[in-house]
Amino acid sequence: MRVAVSGTHGIGKTTLVEALCARLPGHVMVDEPYYLLEEEGYEFGLPPSPEDYRAMLACSVRSLRVPATSGVVFDRTPLDYLAYLAAGGADPAEQADAAALRLAFATLDLLVVVVITPETERLLPAPELPGLRSRMNDALLELVYDDPLDAWPDTPVLELSGPLDDRPAAILAALKPEGSPPGSR
Repeated sequence: MRVAVSGTHGIGKTTLVEALCARLPGHVMVDEPYYLLEEEGYEFGLPPSPEDYRAMLACSVRSLRVPATSGVVFDRTPLDYLAYLAAGGADPAEQADAAALRLAFATLDLLVVVVITPETERLLPAPELPGLRSRMNDALLELVYDDPLDAWPDTPVLELSGPLDDRPAAILAALKPEGSPPGSR
């Protein structure tokens, strides 16, 4: 299985990805592009600049396109960076190659979108840049459902807005083939 988790910063994506990898035998986590690029020596601004987001977008597309020999759970997708760019006023359709995005998203079995909820605001630590966080969350939801680039029309999407503790089980249930017996995948 190839699963990717998208959402704004400070929403619990990395914790969720780690929990999924623990519950999906043989699956490995792919770090978010920020960390992958940082390991290569890329220096980001705070907040990241539009150029920084475009670099992370390109890295995310490359990560999704790499064939995997085992199951993979991605921490972030190109959608995240398109949403950050949109939150800053950019037109997402002008920021990426739709054909490259289509090929990248076609590799996924499930796209999980984690959104801000009253519970996340109450239970998770206060995030940096709360205004940007909120704008990105809104832009992400708009992108996911409007798909202005026609880049992920066939990618199954699971929006997680329920309790934090229920997130891994909700994803596992979405990955279970219809009609399979309880306890199987």
